[in-house]
Amino acid sequence: MKVTVVGGGIAGLTCALSLHAAGFAPRVYEAARKVEAVGMGINLLPHAVRELYELGLDGELDSVALPPHRLGYHDRTGGTVWEEPLGREAGYHWPQYSVHRGRLQMLLLAAVRERLGPDSVRTGLRFQGFEQTSGGVHAHFLDRPNGLPVVDDADVLVGADGIGSAVRAQLFPHEGPPKGNGVHMWRGVAHHPHVLDGRTIVVAGGTPGAKFVAYPIEDSATGAGDALVNWVLEVRHPSGPPPGSPGRRVTAAEARAGLSPWQLPWIDLPALAERSSAIFEYPMLDRDPLPRWSSGRVTLLGDAAHPMYPMGMNGGSQSVVDTRVLAWCLARESDPVEALRRYDRMRRPAVNAIVLANRNLGPEEIIVRAEQHGGALPAGWAERIATRYKRLGRATVAQVNSGSSWTVRAVAADREGLHG
Repeated sequence: MKVTVVGGGIAGLTCALSLHAAGFAPRVYEAARKVEAVGMGINLLPHAVRELYELGLDGELDSVALPPHRLGYHDRTGGTVWEEPLGREAGYHWPQYSVHRGRLQMLLLAAVRERLGPDSVRTGLRFQGFEQTSGGVHAHFLDRPNGLPVVDDADVLVGADGIGSAVRAQLFPHEGPPKGNGVHMWRGVAHHPHVLDGRTIVVAGGTPGAKFVAYPIEDSATGAGDALVNWVLEVRHPSGPPPGSPGRRVTAAEARAGLSPWQLPWIDLPALAERSSAIFEYPMLDRDPLPRWSSGRVTLLGDAAHPMYPMGMNGGSQSVVDTRVLAWCLARESDPVEALRRYDRMRRPAVNAIVLANRNLGPEEIIVRAEQHGGALPAGWAERIATRYKRLGRATVAQVNSGSSWTVRAVAADREGLHG
């Protein structure tokens, strides 16, 4: 079976590795002329790390990522609202990881080229559209360097091309642009002394648009001194959106002014702004959940299928799980159309529910309720909110540790009862 993957980001590359592990030889087409290590930080939750470990990437991940041990919710003065352990500290068999998105993408790219061959990822090819026949899919691309058309014939086409997915746009031509909630995120990375114990993700503030997040994504080479800290400040623009397009560069002076009202004793916010090599602004966006991801021999995964607000650190992790379930379904069904239907049934309802939960704050309801309450929540309230969200994503300790493997050689005949 020939599978063409549109998009060479984290979702597309993990999809290629998952398909290869299931016995396929996928091809990845990426619009950028070169895959580069760009971006900020990303968190991989234990349910996603388990899947990457089963793909044989444990050593590579350990070498580029840091395992946070604790999540701390704080008020605007830095006071602790609630804390919980993460990863192995919480009892998972796998760690949670914080990592630079670009380093993760380059790790995945190297693994794809090593396992599938140096020509398995083709760059500079912008997706133009597809046509389905009874026996396959014709995918059309524009070769950007020379302006010539390229046609790829496959049995299955996977759209892993992000929130602005061109594959999704053809499947749903009247959908319209992504939806925003009025919140913009200033994102940066900076070398800074360890925050708290050096292995804590801190989330401070309250309602969306009045929140600060920071976590380390890399230690110094010597293991001492400053860490590389990923940080996010949420802002609202009272007079409407700021000038410029998403990815507008924020000056250090602007960042200092935005951070000045915050009084967090365990981090030097002015130094964070000054030491950031670049600070960029992005609107917080998602899309309405789709009634289907698959149509015939074409399907979606990752942000192309379910872009979500970044509550609960779950978007990238759900994308990783998508790829494993898709590969499993294609390996278990002789008919690719039925395989994509099965993948749709098994993944879409659960992930659509997470998209909607994130619109309602996800686990960050905890700091909003604490702000409304005027301090730490009564015993058990915060834990109930966090546990409810984990159950929605099938990511409690018990669900992850006891879940069957998506690795094709290890599966039972039918896992739909467990994961569908």
